[in-house]
Amino acid sequence: MTIPRILIAGTHSGCGKTTVASGIMAALVARGLTVQPFKVGPDFIDPSHHTSICGRSSRNLDPFMMGEDGCASTFSRATADADIAVIEGVMGMFDGVDGSDLSSTAHVARILHAPVILVVDAKGMSRSVHALVKGFREYDPSLDIAGMIVNRIGSPRHRDMIEYFLQVPVFGWIPRREDIAVGSRHLGLVMAHESGVLNETGRLIEEFCNLDAITAAAGTAPPLVSVSRREHGEPIHARIGVAMDSAFCFYYQDNFDRLLTMGADLVFFSPLSDRLPDVDAVYLGGGYPELHLRSLETCRCRDDIKCLVDKGMPLYAECGGLMYLTREITTEKTYRMAGVLPAVSEMTANIQALGYVKGEAIGNRSFISGNQEILGHEFHYSRIVPDTDARYAFSLSRGKGIAGGQDGLIAHNALGLYTHSYFSPAFAKDFIGAAARFSSE
Repeated sequence: MTIPRILIAGTHSGCGKTTVASGIMAALVARGLTVQPFKVGPDFIDPSHHTSICGRSSRNLDPFMMGEDGCASTFSRATADADIAVIEGVMGMFDGVDGSDLSSTAHVARILHAPVILVVDAKGMSRSVHALVKGFREYDPSLDIAGMIVNRIGSPRHRDMIEYFLQVPVFGWIPRREDIAVGSRHLGLVMAHESGVLNETGRLIEEFCNLDAITAAAGTAPPLVSVSRREHGEPIHARIGVAMDSAFCFYYQDNFDRLLTMGADLVFFSPLSDRLPDVDAVYLGGGYPELHLRSLETCRCRDDIKCLVDKGMPLYAECGGLMYLTREITTEKTYRMAGVLPAVSEMTANIQALGYVKGEAIGNRSFISGNQEILGHEFHYSRIVPDTDARYAFSLSRGKGIAGGQDGLIAHNALGLYTHSYFSPAFAKDFIGAAARFSSE
């Protein structure tokens, strides 16, 4: 399989790689190409902007959660009908888990044999840019760093001082632009449906970068061995309701694909405004329930969910979805929530957890069969205060979870975690199987 591909890496977080990657995507789309976007790491927010720009679901590539073969398989499947792939890196190029190479941008570049464009923030530098880039190129000579894009150029003279000593190709010189910035909140940038600023970056790339040279560099990528991910067993048919609105919007597209491939029908609804549809199970992702507490409290969907969970309906929730299932969420005021799980939730001023999660199932609890591993990521500014007799589904060897290194509060057939998990085949099979059993009862 040969697909032109380019990976946009950064020297550090905040250097402008999201602006550059999104702008390249937008410029290529404007030229009529089918662009498949990707994001290195577990982030949900940057992919929402990619998806809005490209009109195709952006995929995460994260070796910690997916494994190397999983990354290659997702890339292969997602690019089957694309003209070009654009991959946005994470943090600095060599920054991985616990200071290692694992799940770094460089790690993914090696898995995909992807040419790399390094985004360099030139603010406060001139000739030092070349020493910085020389260090990145020599640190891992196995990587194909095709060149750089120099960001935040202050003036024509600033560019001249850098250009005079060039040693690597430059694909663009982007001036300092304060008007192209996406707003942020406690979990990062605002979502794509809240800001269309990055849709405008295509014109910036067309004006200040050599898009033809960028696509030519993408075309130098070597063929990849196609890797397919097969789901084993006969399809299990069930209808799974998926909460999807501005309160619940953090999902990995691969999780949806895994459920669909294994036989599920996905029915999207909004707990902010809809009644619960006719489904056999519910999937509540993360997001920003704290911004919509009044609507969540008054919408009848909340009571629909509680009624069906009490009757044994399987339900799986993550982070914001977990909070929604507790009895109440407190910010400046306290709002009544679904009351499915034996706990209350509180928003906090400071971050409570950030990082990768790894754990194992504690026996057979809720709809989860024993000996399952959980891999994922946690990031939240809230805490859960569980009842003293609360039961958990997972014991964590990495990550904080809800309390004491445990995650996955249980009530009836409902399961709520702080972890945003990447579904394993076993987990997806258990979830769909529980939904099918509930449907037949």
